[in-house]
Amino acid sequence: MALISLHIGLRCTEYIYREAGKDILEMAKPLVFVTRVPPPQGMKLIEDSCTTRAMREDRFITREEMLEGVVGVEGILCHPPDKVDKVVLDAAGPSLKGVSTMSVGLEHIDLTECRKRGISVGYTPNVLTDATAETTVSLLLATSRRLKEAFSAVVDGGWGSWENGLYLCGKTLLESTVGIVGLGRIGLAIAKRLQPFGVKKLLYSGNSRKEWEEEVGAEFVSFERLLQESDFVIACCSINKENVGLFNKSAFSKMKKSAIFINTSRGVLVHQDDLYDALKSGTIMAAGLDVTSPEPLPRDHPLHSLKNCVITPHIGSATVYARNAMADLAARNLIAGLKGEVLPSPVPQ
Repeated sequence: MALISLHIGLRCTEYIYREAGKDILEMAKPLVFVTRVPPPQGMKLIEDSCTTRAMREDRFITREEMLEGVVGVEGILCHPPDKVDKVVLDAAGPSLKGVSTMSVGLEHIDLTECRKRGISVGYTPNVLTDATAETTVSLLLATSRRLKEAFSAVVDGGWGSWENGLYLCGKTLLESTVGIVGLGRIGLAIAKRLQPFGVKKLLYSGNSRKEWEEEVGAEFVSFERLLQESDFVIACCSINKENVGLFNKSAFSKMKKSAIFINTSRGVLVHQDDLYDALKSGTIMAAGLDVTSPEPLPRDHPLHSLKNCVITPHIGSATVYARNAMADLAARNLIAGLKGEVLPSPVPQ
C-alpha cells in the first residue's frame, strides 16, 4: 500500500490511501477540511477519526485556499473569520455533512443555507466563559487605572513624581455603578468577578429579564438608563440585526463624561468613528476594546493614537485551558456530525 500526499495551498495536506491502483476511499476515514489547526487536544481527536486536509500555517486562510480545500469533504472545522457561505457550501458539494466552528460567534457561517442542506453546525459556548470574563475585568482595570499611559511613562522617560498628587490617577470600582449590556453567561461571570471590588450598584439591560439576576444583585433597566447612570459600561451581548452599531454617537452622548466603555463582545456593536470622536472630545473618559471591526484593526486607525483607548487583539478566550477545551468541543461536534449523531453543542435552531 502506498501513501500519496496531495498538497492544497501552502502546507495543506490530504492523505489518501490507494492499493494496486484502485481507489479505496470508501474504506477510508471521512475526509474533513480544517481551516486552521486547533490546539493539540482537538486536532488529535480529529486525526484519530478522520482523514484530514488542513491549513497548517499560522495565518488566515485565503478565499481561494478555502474554496479549494473544501472540495469533496464531509466535514469542515473552521474559525472566524473563515466564511462558510453558500459559495463554500457549493464548492464542498453534497458530501458535506457537518460544520464545526471553534467559536461562539456564528456570523461567518450561513446557518440558513446549512439548515436547508441538512448540514449540522456546532459551536463552542460555555467553555470560554471564564476566560472571557477574566479578560473583560483585566481590560476594565487596565483602562480605568490608565496602564497604557503608565507603561509609556516608564519607557519614554515621562515618569513623574508625587509633586502632583493626581499624577496618573484613574477611576476606582469602589462605590461605582457598573452597567452590563447583556447579562448572559459571560455577563454573569463578569458581574461575579466585579463584586469583590466593592461595586455599589450593578445594572443590566437586554432583551429580557434574567432569572439569575439575584445571584449578583443586578437590576434590570432600560438601555438608556444604564448609559446615563453607569460609571462603567460593559458590552458583552450577542449580535443581531437590531444591535449592530448600538454604541454610536447617540449612546456615547448619554453616558457620563467620566464613564469608561468596555467591549469584549463583537466589534460591530460599536460605531468606531463615533467612539473615536467621543474619546477625543471628552464625551466619555476612556475605552477598552478586545474586539474591533475589522480585525486586525489597521495600524493607522485613529483609535490607536489615543492615550485613553486600550486595544487588545481579541484575546478573550486566550488561555491554554480555554483554547484546548474549545478545540476538544469543536472536534467532538465535528465527529458527531459526521456520524449523524446529536452534537454535544449544536447551534440553537
